[in-house]
Amino acid sequence: MINITTILNALNVDEYMLLSHDPEAELTEETFNSIFKKVTGADSNGNAVLSSNPADFGVTWAQVDAKRDELETQYTATQYQRNRQPEYPSLAVLADALYWSNQGDNTKLDEYYAACAAVKAKYPKP
Repeated sequence: MINITTILNALNVDEYMLLSHDPEAELTEETFNSIFKKVTGADSNGNAVLSSNPADFGVTWAQVDAKRDELETQYTATQYQRNRQPEYPSLAVLADALYWSNQGDNTKLDEYYAACAAVKAKYPKP
């Protein structure tokens, strides 16, 4: 689930405030309109003046919903990358393999490449 702040950042929305909400709850138009407040100025003390009027938001629910769908599709399409990352051999292993390869022994480098290939085979690109 993509959070509302990520969606708003991707839409380049700025100067807003989100009221407290359950980040795991489904984001609907009603929820969005109830938690999103747009900064429309400042009062004489320099405090933000907030608007709850969707006409002041600078972004529509349709844009938020479409961007959420786009980001969720992208997130799902790259799940294999997040699965692979913790299983790849460490950079320290690579550094050691490169050192020994430079010394004429490719055994460790071949093992490193084989380990990477195994992870890629376990989590193929869709």
